[in-house]
Amino acid sequence: MQLARPHSRAQRWAGHLAALTAASVLLSAAGPAGPAHAAEPAGITEGLALRYKLDAPSGTAGTTVPDASGNGRDGAVNGAAAWSTTGEGLGFNGSDTFVEVPDNILSGMAAITVSMDVRIDAAQATPYFLYGFGNTSGTAGNGYLFTTGNTFRTSLASGNWSTEQTTQPSPGRTLTRSVWKHVAYAQTGSTGVLYEDGVEVARNTALTLTPGSIGSGITTANHIGKSVYPGDKLFKGRIRDFRVYDRALAGPEVEQLALPVATKGVADDKAALTLGDTGAVVADLTLPSSGTAGGSTITWASDAPSVVSATGAVRRPAAGEPAGRARLTATLRKGTVSGTKSFDITVPAAFDDATATEEAAKALTVHDLDDVRGNLTLPTNGSYGTHVTWSSAKPAVVSADGLVHRPAHGAGGTTVELTATVTRGGARTTRVLTAQVPELPAREPLKGYMFSYFTGEGTADGEQLYTALSKGNDPLHWRELNDGKPVLTSTLGEKGLRDPFIIRSPEGDKFYQIATDLRIYGNGNWDAAQRTGSKSIMVWESTDLIHWTDQRLVRVSPDAAGNTWAPEAFYDEKLGSYVVFWASKLYADAEHSGSTYNRMMYATTRDFRTFSEPKVWIDRGYSVIDSTLIQHDGQYHRFSKDERNNTSSTPYSKFVFAEKSDSILGLSYDFVAEGIGKGAMSAAEGPLVFKSNTEEKWYLFLDEFGGRGYLPFESTNLASGVWTPSTGYDLPAGPRHGTVLPVTRSEYDRLLRAYQP
Repeated sequence: MQLARPHSRAQRWAGHLAALTAASVLLSAAGPAGPAHAAEPAGITEGLALRYKLDAPSGTAGTTVPDASGNGRDGAVNGAAAWSTTGEGLGFNGSDTFVEVPDNILSGMAAITVSMDVRIDAAQATPYFLYGFGNTSGTAGNGYLFTTGNTFRTSLASGNWSTEQTTQPSPGRTLTRSVWKHVAYAQTGSTGVLYEDGVEVARNTALTLTPGSIGSGITTANHIGKSVYPGDKLFKGRIRDFRVYDRALAGPEVEQLALPVATKGVADDKAALTLGDTGAVVADLTLPSSGTAGGSTITWASDAPSVVSATGAVRRPAAGEPAGRARLTATLRKGTVSGTKSFDITVPAAFDDATATEEAAKALTVHDLDDVRGNLTLPTNGSYGTHVTWSSAKPAVVSADGLVHRPAHGAGGTTVELTATVTRGGARTTRVLTAQVPELPAREPLKGYMFSYFTGEGTADGEQLYTALSKGNDPLHWRELNDGKPVLTSTLGEKGLRDPFIIRSPEGDKFYQIATDLRIYGNGNWDAAQRTGSKSIMVWESTDLIHWTDQRLVRVSPDAAGNTWAPEAFYDEKLGSYVVFWASKLYADAEHSGSTYNRMMYATTRDFRTFSEPKVWIDRGYSVIDSTLIQHDGQYHRFSKDERNNTSSTPYSKFVFAEKSDSILGLSYDFVAEGIGKGAMSAAEGPLVFKSNTEEKWYLFLDEFGGRGYLPFESTNLASGVWTPSTGYDLPAGPRHGTVLPVTRSEYDRLLRAYQP
């Protein structure tokens, strides 16, 4: 009898490819029906040195991790083990969970593949390793192999970090969190390849280290979920099907291992994808570009782009014409797997002129009409291409362009009827809105200061807003309110708050608080924060500094901006508006690639809802951030941070400089001083400046980032540029970039009662 000859590796790869192609075609054609459990990947056993399925506990205490490769390299769970029996792998809590892998796991390996399914928790702190095989000496790694998701990469090292040889995507990026990903690294000879969801994303052909050369084959710090650097963070999330091979898997083999994760990701995203009610669409659609359930990328196509484009732009048929119809098709992709889902869209015909003006009049909104404490934004353009003009029954109180002059204190409040005339073509519709205008508040003496700040990215709640109150009119001694806990937290945007700024309205009885929409904790990627960061600011309103409106996220930056940092505001009487300014990096291309620098931008607003188009305020050809303003004797004094790296040719960079001008929006401020804080602190940013309530003195707080946080300085001559470090101060614990607001006696007492009864 003749025995069958074993298949060659090339034949096996061809079989794998055929299976993969069939699976991909089937999913693309029929589409996944809905969420499904990840299937068991097909067996690839040649060269398998270790496999931890991490699918259920083993042993009496559930701490043994059996090696399914048959090589007897069982692991051990340290700390709390959150096992799953439903295919969700082993849970790592980020505080004490990791898996010990036997010593010398890399011994003799001239080639290697490390493969795993991983779901990184959104709250993962950095830096961290997904796994680290090697050695530790004191506080540093000493020869190792690791993969991390921030910045996504795999590195080998013969010593500490300075010897690392790295394979990573370009440009660098963070591995998506809160979704399952398949990650693999394969190396043979001088070539290392990094895979994401079965697709090659990086290649390094200049490696000189091999896995087996690390520690000359002796490695005693081999872990999953733990770094070889003792000071790094532990992994937080879930891992399953962790494999190590003593050979470099080929691309089709890695693709096969990734297929279950990719298939389920597309299925879950397809099931979750919705556009809401598409039976009568009259406004542009927001088409998601990624799935939130499985992390798929989503692209769109339209069979009638003149009705609804592939970007979601809607064009209504002319009045009297039939409704438009279009089918939008989403293509979802993860790795090599794809699926489609279609949506039928009906777009009603546009209104005729008469109907358009009637509907636009109904839709008109003027904010704060029930309590008008400052100038109003009266829209001049309405819905459906209409134009709006205004008239006022009491123009001395509220003018036709929204300027407000409230009755004097003691005169009582009043109501004002505002008439909107909405026109299009020859049609016109009017609507009367009533404004409630209270009298001006009584002027009160200042009793102390309120301090709003954040405490840094080192803790989970450090990037939220904290409040302190001065001890009387002493700006150097403070008490923390709310037991030192945040008073405002973010549920929008990036869910982090930094650089809070509070401004009192010119009338005195309304406050706006704005802040940066940024969370670095658990991320640590400052480059991404300035390329793909928020284009919006956070806004709250209050009339008593205790009760704040719901948080709102308001976009102010242009498409070219990669970030919107440290927003502040100043009321300009000539404009009758607030000038809001912030720092943004502006990019020349839509992908925000290449190098650029932070410019100070500005826009104007009356209500912190509607903003003018942003413009550049400061452009020195290098990064300038964290500007703040104070006015005195007709001059605007501006303090900003020089963000350049500190060198012998730029000795005052990473410190604050001062300028002055008689025009708030002037593009040419006069030089006053630079290097403020140098000699008293290692670096300075986030300047805040305010005048003493009791004497002719000003205080300037500078944030020693990476060090002590805010340190106070003082001066009796604002224009001199000379600032002396304060002594004998007692600031709140760890305050970072924020605002000090002088408050009246009633405001001071109210804050104390509310937060420190």
